[in-house]
Amino acid sequence: MTPGGYLWWYLDAWSDDGRHGITLIAFVGSVFSPYYALARRRGTADPSHHVSINVALYGNAPRRWAMTERGRGDLQRDRDNLVIGPSALEWGPDGLTVHLNEVTAPLPSRIRGTIRLRPEALAARSYTLDQQERHHWRPIAPCARVEVDLQQPGLRWQGHGYMDSNIGTEPLEHGFRYWDWSRAVMPNGDTVVLYEATQKDDQERMLTLRFNPRGGVRDVEPPRRQGLPTSAWWRIDRATRADDGRAAVRQTLTDTPFYVRSLLDTRIEGEPGLAFHESLSLERFETTVVQLMLPFRMPRRARG
Repeated sequence: MTPGGYLWWYLDAWSDDGRHGITLIAFVGSVFSPYYALARRRGTADPSHHVSINVALYGNAPRRWAMTERGRGDLQRDRDNLVIGPSALEWGPDGLTVHLNEVTAPLPSRIRGTIRLRPEALAARSYTLDQQERHHWRPIAPCARVEVDLQQPGLRWQGHGYMDSNIGTEPLEHGFRYWDWSRAVMPNGDTVVLYEATQKDDQERMLTLRFNPRGGVRDVEPPRRQGLPTSAWWRIDRATRADDGRAAVRQTLTDTPFYVRSLLDTRIEGEPGLAFHESLSLERFETTVVQLMLPFRMPRRARG
């Protein structure tokens, strides 16, 4: 990987009973790390020295959020395995198994247990997100089943899941000012992904894709763009696309100084859907005040 570059794997799921949700991101070159941003300014930005597992739990149980950054001495990686400190991701014949052992911040508590993702089909194609082709997105398992079995806190559930990856050869904030992203599960089990990014030079990039559990993918006619209420705490702008502007925020999951994650009720191609949605402001992320705040939620424990 190039200095200043990044690679991440993203997983999310919402339980069949509607009571629980999870997101997990494994970073090599942690794009939202204040320590990696500082290393880039100093000219010492080695992606493998800024790695982390970010996991967030949502729903009826107490919410938990963890993201501890670690160094190259805590990273092991080969074609099928990624180990970051005490947590590990393993790709096998049946899909992905995640062994979690993370500590939340700023108030410490444990997230420990196993997540299993079983793809219904794998997607082979990657998509460029910018005209310079420095940032790429691959929807690895857009339709999947996920089983969550956590000893701490005590949680067991299963639901519809999703997995993708992003890779870039430059810092994310060098390429983009803002983006909205969502993935919606539809009544027949299809997944619709909407990816809309504003680049640093103000050019727009939009992807509107529908994946089915048998491995098929097709373009979706972009629905009408609509604004959503700004986030309550940090006033982050959010927007999406839906039939006749009929998307609504069911729940704000994470509200931070530079991004907001939400659960939406939406309607696409005449069908209702439930969507994970994210709005990200890289301009906010670059501000000095945000960089100074981030270590309280992202401690660093590096060796090597």
